[in-house]
Order: sequence, then structure tokens, then C-alpha cells
Amino acid sequence: MESVAEALRADPAALQDLVDDAVVWASQHGLLVGAGLADPACATVHAPVALLPVPYPRETFLRAKAAALAFNAMVDAVARDEEYLSTVLAAAAQEDPFTARLLQVFRDTAAERHARRDQEGVLAVLRSDYMLHAPTNSLLQVELNTIASSFGCLSTLVSRMHAYLLGRLGAREAELGALPTHNAMDGIADAMGASVAEYCSAAGCSTGEAVMVMVVQPGERNAYDQQWLQTRLWERHGVRTLRRNLAQLAAEGRLGPDGSLTVGGHRVALVYFRAGYTPDDYPGEAEWEARCLVERSDAFKCPSVAYQLAGAKKIQQDLARPGVVERFAASAADAQLLRSFFAGLWGLEDLATNPDTQAVVDDAVAHPERYVLKPQREGGGNNYYGEALRDKLAGARTAGGAGLGAYILMQRIQPPVHRSVMVRLGQAVEADTLSELGVYSTFVRRGDRVLLSAEAGTLVRTKAATSDEGGVASGYAVLDSPLLV
Repeated sequence: MESVAEALRADPAALQDLVDDAVVWASQHGLLVGAGLADPACATVHAPVALLPVPYPRETFLRAKAAALAFNAMVDAVARDEEYLSTVLAAAAQEDPFTARLLQVFRDTAAERHARRDQEGVLAVLRSDYMLHAPTNSLLQVELNTIASSFGCLSTLVSRMHAYLLGRLGAREAELGALPTHNAMDGIADAMGASVAEYCSAAGCSTGEAVMVMVVQPGERNAYDQQWLQTRLWERHGVRTLRRNLAQLAAEGRLGPDGSLTVGGHRVALVYFRAGYTPDDYPGEAEWEARCLVERSDAFKCPSVAYQLAGAKKIQQDLARPGVVERFAASAADAQLLRSFFAGLWGLEDLATNPDTQAVVDDAVAHPERYVLKPQREGGGNNYYGEALRDKLAGARTAGGAGLGAYILMQRIQPPVHRSVMVRLGQAVEADTLSELGVYSTFVRRGDRVLLSAEAGTLVRTKAATSDEGGVASGYAVLDSPLLV
């Protein structure tokens, strides 16, 4: 692969031909995002992509995939422990209104949740994100996403595009074999189909009668990744999807006396959230009422509020404390595996009283390049790095730690640098880059019965080495795939 890349660098015309091939392939095969235009709103452009796959160590890649089921079981156990969630998130809730409101929804809907405990319908679509840490040659977890785990469909297409492009370049069979295939698109759609089928079996309705409601943000540019799931859910399982934002769900949703949820007269078997993870998704009380409506219903939820809370940064940090992941893992072997991925993580709510916390904050102020400061937020663009981290911590330290309960401090991972060609809007830019691996997993549970637990595919996002953030939808990164070495 290095020889191919070198040849392209030496031949600008050949590089442009390959860029053109990539753009055409993406446009023909639905590897698309919204163009962000008001008129026409349906205008599209190819998704930002890496032109060629990034080299990735084979054994490390396989080890990350093998951990998926252990993470499934651990997250489910955390989400079912109401006392643990409430206790660990209490300090963050005191200083972060969004976490406090999610906890309030959790408490306000407890009666309905407890009444149907034996029949609770859970669908989890998780994505565990990792980076290679070059100084120790280890793989460390960046975060575990429990809500709106995006790009499963577009990542499926990127791996197919790379196989096509390598074939056009005359790659040898061994090189093509080093490009792992996956189908997160159908893996996630099949988990949705299994949830709807289980709901309908218990409710006495057919899968043709019930619908999935996909909760989305207005003006979503990443709608095509979402709509691939709608298409495959219909093609493979005959289940219709209704796209609604939270305000529309509040206006159209009705809860029956038996707990059944209807939207626009359609019985809802599954509510799948691709929104609801940021305060911006709740501009008024109607949106919070919609979230409560879903929680009180008998529909499968992806995720429930409990699962969303289980993915909070504060929970990630607390699980790394001695003995905690061991409490929730399915076995001692699982706990050992999960712990091996944990980076350094520190809570900050006890800065005023704990000498260990004071010491790590002092070190972060002195060496901000070694750390990342993270709030209880998803979606990219929220973290503190470098001088901004130093200023934030130094100011809070002077104030006795005020405001830090809503944050965690994390070791900054130092991944290896690769040379990549990134393509946006048809234009190629070559740069030093860093890559992040995501592993999807699906989990379906009814009461205490686990109906499905599976690893469901992978995602690689590549960004310029000079960029701190790594979101594709937020404009920092491109979609990529691994070439195993």
C-alpha cells in the first residue's frame, strides 16, 4: 500500500483520477451527506472520505472486536442499576443542568419502568471508540457511545469503496484480503428488526402494522446514514419508519392506558434516538415531555434514559476505579479485558478535599498536553485541550474546585501519525493524520431474556494530526477504513 501511495504522490494526474473515481463511486452508492443548502434542502454531496485505507495492526483490531460482547453485558448491567447511576451522577447533576434533567426524567418515569420490569424492551446500538497509544503500543478507549452511534451505514460503504479503489489500482490479492469487510448497516437493521418482531409477538400485532420512530434533529446533514437504516429495515424486515423530531413527537404521540405508544395513529414498537443527546435538542418543555412519553411507553427504546446515562463520561471514569468494572462485568475474564482498554481517568468533584485529585490537577496545569478535560456532552467540539484546559483547571483550582463536578479529566492518547489523502467536496488534501477506531455492537433484551448480543462492524475516522476534535459530522474528520498489517 505504501508503494501505491508513493506512486500517487509522484503522479498528480493519477491522483486526481482516483479522487474522481472515489467521488463518483460515493455518489452512485449512497455514500452521501446533505449539502446543507436551504434550497433545495434535498441537495447532497459525497461524504468526506480518506482516499485510501489507513494501516492498522491486525491483532489490535481483532482484540477490539472481540471485546464487543463484554462491553454489551457490562453496559446493560450498569443501566439496570438505578442506585449506582443516581449516586455516581449526583455530583455532575449539581453543576450540569442537562445531566440533572436526564436524571429527573429517570426518576419521574420510575413507576412505569418498575411496573414492566419483567417485560422491559431494550435495544442497544453501542460504539466503543479507541485510539492506539504509540508510547506503549496499546489500544485505549476514548469513549463508549450509548446514544446516536452514527456512521454505521456510511462506514459499511467506505470499506466497499476502498476495496473498489484498490482493485482499480491493481492491488494484489493479499492487499485486498487485508481490507476487512463488515456490514454494520445490516447488523444494526437486523437488531432493530429483532426488537420489532419481539414487541409484536408480545403485543399481538404484525410487523407490518407497527412502526419504528426515528427521533432526529431538524435539518440533519447526516440523514443519509440514518435513512440507509430505514431502507434496510424495510427491505429485510418489512418495518416502516417514521422520522420525527422531539417537538413533533410531543405533538403527535399518544400513550394508551396499556402503555402502548402511537404516533400519527401508528403503533410504535421501537423508538430509535439519533437526537436527544445535547441540550440543543430540548429547546422547550415539549421536547422533555416527548422524552418522558417514550420512557413511559411499552415500546423498545434505543436508548432508554438509563442507557443514555450509562454512557455518560462520569460513568466511564467511575468504571475505571478499582473494583467497579469488576462489579458490572459478566466475568472476571471480561473485567480484565475491559480494564485493559481504560486510559487514565480522574473525577474532579473532590478537588477541594482529595490530595490525589489535587496532584493530578496540578500536573495537568503544568503539562496540559498530557490531558483532555471532558464535560458530560456528546457530539464533538466540547472538550478542553492545551491552554484552554490549563486556564479552565487553574481557574477552578483557585475557586476551590467550583464547577468541576460536571467534568472528568482523561489521559491524552498519543496515536501514531500516518500520511493520508482526505477528500472533501471533491478536493483532495494530503496531510499528517491520526485515526480512531470504532467498534459497533448490538444488544436486544426483553426483561431478563437476552435475545441478541453481537459485534456489528467497525468505523475508522481520520483527522489532521493538528486537530484536537474528531467528529465527521462536525467537520473535523473523514470516514476511513483499516488495512490490516
